[in-house]
Formats: sequence, structure tokens, C-alpha cells
Amino acid sequence: MINAITGFLKKIVGSKYDKDIKETEPTVELIHEAYAKLQGISNDQLRSRTKELKEKVQVHLKEEQDKIDALRLKIDENPSLNIAEKEDIYNEIDALDEAIDAKVVEILDELLPEAFAVVKETARRFSENDFIEVTATEMDKSIAATRDSVVVEGDKVKWMSKWLAAGIEVEWDMIHYDVQLVGGIILHQGKIAEMQTGEGKTLVSTLPIYLNALSGRGVHLVTVNDYLAKRDSEWMGSIFEFHGLKVDCIDRHQPNSEERRQAYLADVTYGTNNEFGFDYLRDNMASRPEDLVQRKHNYAIVDEVDSVLIDDARTPLIISGPTPQGDKHEFNQLKPKIEKLVKAQRDFVNTVLVDAKRKLSANETTVSNKKELSKMHEDGGLALLRAFRGLPRNKALIKFLSEPGIRATLQKTENHYMQDNSKEMPKVDAELFFTIEEKTNGFELQDKGVELITDSSEDDNFFIMPDIGAEIAVLEKSDMDKS
Repeated sequence: MINAITGFLKKIVGSKYDKDIKETEPTVELIHEAYAKLQGISNDQLRSRTKELKEKVQVHLKEEQDKIDALRLKIDENPSLNIAEKEDIYNEIDALDEAIDAKVVEILDELLPEAFAVVKETARRFSENDFIEVTATEMDKSIAATRDSVVVEGDKVKWMSKWLAAGIEVEWDMIHYDVQLVGGIILHQGKIAEMQTGEGKTLVSTLPIYLNALSGRGVHLVTVNDYLAKRDSEWMGSIFEFHGLKVDCIDRHQPNSEERRQAYLADVTYGTNNEFGFDYLRDNMASRPEDLVQRKHNYAIVDEVDSVLIDDARTPLIISGPTPQGDKHEFNQLKPKIEKLVKAQRDFVNTVLVDAKRKLSANETTVSNKKELSKMHEDGGLALLRAFRGLPRNKALIKFLSEPGIRATLQKTENHYMQDNSKEMPKVDAELFFTIEEKTNGFELQDKGVELITDSSEDDNFFIMPDIGAEIAVLEKSDMDKS
């Protein structure tokens, strides 16, 4: 019945998927309109659109950015400012930064149709031509020095439609369809876009990457392995570099190196989730600003998001370093003591378990006095409880507990000693070397255990946590200099 009602409602109001797609339709139409206008302009004019879009972003943010620059200049020019005054200024800068973040979203949403159209038109020209010829810039000349697919001829440069990606030559033959445009819109909105194999997930990423890189605040593309990070940075990177955007991959550079720091300053930064994560951890341990490699986080796309945020996230990223006196192995020193402690407990548990079996098996035929029989059963239950609190996973104990009525006896005895906030439990534990709380995985060393593993030459309180309150009281009453 519920399924029938759900199906009926979906037919009337549509599914969440249908609503999301419908919401993108007006934006897709605007992209088509902008795309049509770009097809008749020259290659240089197409490239100049990126500069124009970036200028629009900067103009939109100019008021807040000018205020931030003035505040930073005030700090630099007034070294006599006290800490409170500097803190007030930095708080004001933080508030302006938050305002800029909100305004970046506003302007990028406004520029989305034209930005997406620029990327699609660039993809079309690469796809339909052997090369795209434009006026050479200094960045073109720098790239041409290391790449055969970019050829400078006089004041012109040819961007070939074939280039190397992860050592393999690829030929650009892709143009964004509506499904990619919709995927790009969804990713820009910070949502998850699920696409089937072959629907062009990698091509989709070029749209929101280009759009968000216009702010100059950096874009991260997080992927699952270094091969994909390096391949995609070279495969998709030419689309961005053609428009003057810098592209790099952190996996090409050593951690904490100047090259990796520059990779984070690129407009588009590719890398694996582990490398991004470890750089974040290392930055949080840095003691000086100049030791940081990452800049303020802005926008990121996570490829294979289910793998990165769910599967890989089950294993935390841990950075460890040398520890003081790391060559001292207390484990080796304490192991013999612990082995001695466990052996003593095992021998004791086996003894009390035999005693428990003997006393609990007594009956009227073996003990004629009912009072004596009751006392034997009571003592047997106590011995059974001691065995259980001493080594609950003892095989002989587990086997005995499987016999009829024995577990009930254990429960009854435990309930008796645990009443009134377990005030009688010390009587049970006093004979043990240590106790194990199986339900809470708790372990507590008893006095007998401390005596057993503490030699006469050692501190009797070595295995005992001090009473912090009592220790503080002693210090307060002492004649220590309180200045």
C-alpha cells in the first residue's frame, strides 16, 4: 500500500531527481545561448573572455578586498600596536573574508552560463581542428619550452589537439553534451553527481573547475590514486592552460618542498586524497607560517567520492615521528612481570574453579546437614564468581558454565555481591591478582597483583594511579614558593 502511494505521488509531483534536473534546465538554456554567441569570435577573443571573467570577479570583490589590504597595511606600518589592537584588526579581516566568500558564490553563479560556454567552445575547437592558433603569451612560451604539443612560431602559438597524458598521446575529441552541463552545475552547487561509466565524469569536472578557478582562490581536484591525478592534470590541464590558468599536481613533488608549495598556489591543483590529507596534517603541526604548503581552502571536487569519503576514511591518516628515548622498550622490561602475573592468576583460577565444581556438585546424599549444604553452595558460587572475574574466557570455566543451572548460579551470586553499589564486591576481588570486566573490557590490578610484580627495590606505587586531588592538596599545604 505504501509503495503504491509513493508511486502515485511521484507521478504527480515527480521524484527528487526530476526536480533537481528541472531546476537546471533554465541554466542549461542560458549556457546554450552564450555558447552560440561564442562560435563566431576569433581564438584570441575566446581566450580574452577568461581575462574578462576574472576581472568581473575582482570588481565584485574589490570593496572588501581594498578594506582587507588597508587593514594589513595598518598592521605592517604600526609595529607598536599591542596584541589586543592587532586581534581586533584580524577579527575584522576574518569578517571581511567571510563576506568575500559569500560574494564569490554570488558572482560565480552569475557568470556560470558564460564560463561553461567558454569551456565548451574551447573543447569544440580542439575537437574540430588539428590546432588552435593564438597570439603567444609569456606563459605560452614557458609551456612550449617543455611541451611538444605547444609550438611557438613568431608572435603566434599553436596549441595542438594531441598531447601527452601520463606518457600516452591523447587526441581531444570531446564536446560537452547537456548531461555534462547538468553534472557541472550540480558539482558547482556542492552536491554529489552520480554518473554511469562512459557519461564523461572527467569531462564534467572541467566546467566547475574553470568557473571556480576564475576567483584566483584555488581549486582542488581530489582523486583516488596518483596515476589518475597525474593523468587528469595533463589530460584536462591543456584546456585550462590554454586560457592562462596554471595547473599542477602535488603528487609530482616532494612533501614540504617549495615545488609542492607552488603547486598549491596554482589555479588548479590535482592530487590524491592521501597527499592532500597528509599536507593538511603537516601544516597543522607547522610552527611558522613559511612552513605551510597549503593556502586557504576554497573549492574542491572529489572524484570517486564514495571511495574517498567512506572506504578510505575508515583508515585515519596518522603522522608519527621520533619519540624521546625511543630506544627504550618498556615492553621488554615489563613483559616478564606480566607473564608472571597472568600465570599466577591462571593457576589461582584453576584452583578456585575445581573448588567451585566440588562444592556446587554437593547434594543431600553427600551432605546430610542442610545448613552445611547451603553454605557449600554459597561458597561454591563465590568461587565460581572469582573464577569468572579472574579469567572470564578460561576454557574450563566456559565449559562448566554450559552445564545446567551453573550460569544461573553465577548470575545469582554476582547479583548478590553487586547490590548496594557493589559494596561487597571487594570481598570477591581481594583474592585475585587482577579483575576483568568482560562487559566493559575493563582491567584492574588488585593489591595481590601489585605485590607480586613489584620487587622490594621498586616503588610500591608504580602501578597505581595517584589521587590527583590528594596530591594537589599536599602541594598547596607545602612550603613551596608560590610566587
